[in-house]
Amino acid sequence: MDIKQIYQDCGAFLQGHFLLTSGNHSEFYLQSAKVLENPMLAGKLADELFLIIKKYGIEFDSVCSPAIGGILAGYELARSGKKRFIFTERVEKVMCLRRGFEVKKGEKFIICEDIVTTGGSALESAKVIENLGGIVVGFAALANRGFCEVTNLKNKRKDNCKLPFDKPFFTLGNFDFEIYEPQNCPLCKNGSIAIKPGSRGN
Repeated sequence: MDIKQIYQDCGAFLQGHFLLTSGNHSEFYLQSAKVLENPMLAGKLADELFLIIKKYGIEFDSVCSPAIGGILAGYELARSGKKRFIFTERVEKVMCLRRGFEVKKGEKFIICEDIVTTGGSALESAKVIENLGGIVVGFAALANRGFCEVTNLKNKRKDNCKLPFDKPFFTLGNFDFEIYEPQNCPLCKNGSIAIKPGSRGN
């Protein structure tokens, strides 16, 4: 499955000057909502992701995603695996579990995102689950922006990856492109202004 081609075909692989959730800048942006707005395609992607996880023998009871970007991907993964689905969300910038969701002691979770850059949001969700007695057995995403090592792709981990070394991470493909700190952004130096196309800025 050519995930890069799928994003391009859906108009979800954007080029410009973008402000990322991390505060860094990039020339490229992956707008997963444009891919996941098609339920049939979302289902096919999740089915493929579940098969990869299953191939590696990872057993889990439930899926948890950080809101809002990961919700559709995580929900579809749970559907594919016939598992329970919950999501975490930020309240005053702190990730937490709300809406009556509960975690059973020893319940095994996959943390699922649409896109993983450094893995910061996924790691926050994992800590919420673990603090409530759950067990995180792995991480998953439709695509990886090239910073974290993917178990099924064997790419090299970069220094700014925040996902734990001892947990597998599965994805359908890598998008490997540069991100810049604002003070070192060549796009800014050329006079361009970064825009925020994601869920928190518009």
